[in-house]
Amino acid sequence: MYCTGSCPYCHAAERLLEKKGVREIEKIRVDLEPARRTEMLQRSGRRTVPQIWIGARHVGGCDELYELESDGALDELLAA
Repeated sequence: MYCTGSCPYCHAAERLLEKKGVREIEKIRVDLEPARRTEMLQRSGRRTVPQIWIGARHVGGCDELYELESDGALDELLAA
């Protein structure tokens, strides 16, 4: 997950993943490593954080993560 330390959406996404039992979240802090923001943009096509991957799948941001949860698809994606 590409994130910043002060982003409330990053924290919300992290809380949801932890609630779902995810114990290890690789966090790439683009506020501490600005060059990684360019990497994030190239990988996702988006400038905003968070940008979340589950395995090789780009989920999107916090809204998309919560949408997966409300659709019942997040558990299945995490189990794969």
